[in-house]
Amino acid sequence: MIEVEIVELNDEKAKLILKGTNNAFVNSLRRIMLSEVPTIAIDEVNIYDNTSVLFDEQIALRLALIPLKTDMESYNLPDECSCNREGCTLCQVSLTLSAEGPKIVYSEDLISTDPKILPADPKIPIIELKDGQKLFLEAIARPGLGKNHAKWQAGVACGYKNMPMIAITGCDQCNACITECSQKILKPQGNTIVVIDPFKCTLCRLCEDACDVNAIKVEEDEKTAIFNFETDGSYTAQELLLQATNILQRKANALKDTLQTLQ
Repeated sequence: MIEVEIVELNDEKAKLILKGTNNAFVNSLRRIMLSEVPTIAIDEVNIYDNTSVLFDEQIALRLALIPLKTDMESYNLPDECSCNREGCTLCQVSLTLSAEGPKIVYSEDLISTDPKILPADPKIPIIELKDGQKLFLEAIARPGLGKNHAKWQAGVACGYKNMPMIAITGCDQCNACITECSQKILKPQGNTIVVIDPFKCTLCRLCEDACDVNAIKVEEDEKTAIFNFETDGSYTAQELLLQATNILQRKANALKDTLQTLQ
């Protein structure tokens, strides 16, 4: 059974230590966060009045990349909706924007028909309107997957590494390893060198190369991983992790059922 130790967890990011696992499992979780967790993003924009300095297409691109808080319990993916992709309240939500300069238009100026589907950050600048310039539009947001477009990517900066294991024996206190360590995680203590923060080790092994007496050895624990990820704001970090693990479980069950039919 996999053990999970929470090193850091807030709404935006998390750092976990996964014990009793392997790189294949952790990488599967990472890839699902990036490409398989559904989010809601602006997918279509109808611009009725635009006298700003930007073309309609540029404004639409900016709107599409604004992360929206996502509630997939109330919405279906368009391909799975009973409306057959015609568009209904179960697979899309409308947001309107009406602004006149002089002002900077922010994401908070988008008015949603669903109070649960709002920009994750209200202060994302969209455009600066000068005196007399206007912008009036309707945006249609739909659920989608990150593997189809980056605007639906819930997880960002998802990465992992095996837990570093640094052993120091027979140190002659030349301090060459301390000088070479780019992360500055080594320091002298008594008659030896100690590791301050093994989490920061990048496994570059420059300290090994610098040691003439082979007193330091850096290895990886292949059954323990340090897993870091951030969210774009559509989910909290905890929600994103639960969504990804549930999807991974469903995929594993589907594979198991398929294999059983081959027996």
